[in-house]
Amino acid sequence: MLGIYLHVPFCIRKCPYCAFYSVGCSNELIDGYVKAAIQKIRSYKNLGAEADTVYFGGGTPSCLSGEAVGLIMEEIKSSFRLADGAEITLEANPSSLTKKRLCGYIEAGVNRLSIGVQSAVDGELSLLGRLHSWSEAKNAVLLAREQGVDNISCDLMLGTPGQTLESLALSVSRLLELKVPHISAYMLKIEENTPFDCDGIKDLAAGEDLVCDMYLSLCRTLRDSGYSRYEISNFSLPGYFSRHNLKYWTLKEYLGIGPSAHSFIGGRRLYIPSDVAGFINNPVSEDLVEDDNINMLEEYIMLSLRLDSGASYQKIASLGGDAGRVRHKAEIFSQNGLIKLNDSSFSLTDRGALVSNSLILEIYLAAIGEGV
Repeated sequence: MLGIYLHVPFCIRKCPYCAFYSVGCSNELIDGYVKAAIQKIRSYKNLGAEADTVYFGGGTPSCLSGEAVGLIMEEIKSSFRLADGAEITLEANPSSLTKKRLCGYIEAGVNRLSIGVQSAVDGELSLLGRLHSWSEAKNAVLLAREQGVDNISCDLMLGTPGQTLESLALSVSRLLELKVPHISAYMLKIEENTPFDCDGIKDLAAGEDLVCDMYLSLCRTLRDSGYSRYEISNFSLPGYFSRHNLKYWTLKEYLGIGPSAHSFIGGRRLYIPSDVAGFINNPVSEDLVEDDNINMLEEYIMLSLRLDSGASYQKIASLGGDAGRVRHKAEIFSQNGLIKLNDSSFSLTDRGALVSNSLILEIYLAAIGEGV
């Protein structure tokens, strides 16, 4: 079944480390976006497709009113067959998640929240340019629970300016006290042409060795607390995996709506340009092709090795890869503690996840008969 992703490109204030496409909030722009999104969704009605996940990402989707989310969801239900028990996620910032908005989201069908906590230490939040405090983030989680939303994910960042192993441990312990069932942890990457792309911030950011120690410590703590690292950056209690994001990593189809949104449909990767005015003025224009000649072997190896379930030798062979060479390469990496071996598959260890790009490249080269 299909996943539907809506990119909501609005932020009250853009975070200084963020390179994702977003623009400032205004009622006029938001109204235009909602109308355009509805038209775009309606244009897919003839697909007759069934969807089982919807994801409002951004940007800051919690800039939208409950009514706006409700209008979009009504069109999704009208244009697609929405499966019973569909997972409907909305990303929210603690500073913009009010009780009124949350109740509107729930009424619209939202049953999962992804809350951008980033840190539970106020000094770190200030250096990150976040608008909320830890107290506000905690209250956002408690508010969601009070309103009956138990499927909650919280984001954490690793390697941020001023962060230490001890302060990370404090952030993790505070989320564990709240019994948040899903935690996403992302390493700070200083992107070009962002305000963080300056020497002063780079000097404050944690060094590579410290970030590696942070990640390994996080993995140990969460595993000891009953979470599984089901994807390199995602940790979950049983039954709380992100069903929508799993579509990305398992090459399932998804449809992107909104400026800067991407789709994977019919074996092709498509995208909508990062231009909110263009989207509002011409919402049903044809999506642009990012890649219509996808190397499925490369995609499978790259994406499956992000998951704890790993890559299957049989699947690699079915895609034309040399499973024997891949098995040999995986055995070599397992001796270094970077890969876990099973009879029919292999996956990255926590240490392997830290060098995933290099390992994935080496495995792919083995699959196509190149490399050492």
